[in-house]
Amino acid sequence: MSGGTDRLALQQDDVMKMLAAKTHMGSVYCDFQMEQYVFRRKKDGVYLVNLKKTWEKVLLAARAIVAVQNPADICVISAKPYGQRAVLKFAKATGATPVAGRFTPGSFTNQIQKAFREPRLILVTDPRIDHQPVTEASYVNIPVIAFANTDSPLRYVDIAIPCNNKTKESIGLMWWMLAREVQRLKGQASRDKPWDVMVDLFFYRDPDEVEKEDVAPPEKREEPYQPQENWPDAGTTAPPDVTDWAQETATTEFSSNLQPGYAVTQDWTGQPSAQDWSNDQWGGGQPDAWN
Repeated sequence: MSGGTDRLALQQDDVMKMLAAKTHMGSVYCDFQMEQYVFRRKKDGVYLVNLKKTWEKVLLAARAIVAVQNPADICVISAKPYGQRAVLKFAKATGATPVAGRFTPGSFTNQIQKAFREPRLILVTDPRIDHQPVTEASYVNIPVIAFANTDSPLRYVDIAIPCNNKTKESIGLMWWMLAREVQRLKGQASRDKPWDVMVDLFFYRDPDEVEKEDVAPPEKREEPYQPQENWPDAGTTAPPDVTDWAQETATTEFSSNLQPGYAVTQDWTGQPSAQDWSNDQWGGGQPDAWN
């Protein structure tokens, strides 16, 4: 679909991203309809996808998406957990209607239920896992675009994008590249500048890891050591006062002959005088007083 033009040709940066995400790695099995997208087969039996044909199908799918006048009539579906976050990000970037998670049977055919919708185009992450919306789309003549691996069935699929749809990096990268190409065809993004949306936002994140990041307390950052500036010169600084305590003379001598600082009025060293308590005024000497 590039037509041999340099503007639509596959760039080296995109090829490096695909190789890093292992988009070219297929399965050990190959469907007869997917043989045309296979580059070669490795010694261990794994089929390799031709990335040039993958890029051509991305351009074709982007042109089909842009042809829909109302973006809300495009339904993007992913029952696979690895593609649910990518579907939501793609819908936010293009204005499509996302269906992340379980697809309600009859959403395209049963007009009674609340989830009934009539899209003009649907996109699925895996035609094998998302077989229910693909089958219902064939009943009501809705075109289907699907990311297909080498062993994926292509029944009722109109545009198949050959890629690795089993790893989270490859799934996120393909949704990101498709969203970027849609933005470029609409004129909302330039081909001369990189897209301002990071590809990491389309990758699946484990809920347990996200919860641990939210619960974990923030790490305390240690301030870097800053050396002190403007140290004083050794020649201009006066030496500190050093006192030699060994040369000091004692000014106060303690002696046992020191006199107390108060006046002594009585002699406490003598023996106390004996006192006769029997003739006291309390009546100790008068036994008749108790009668």
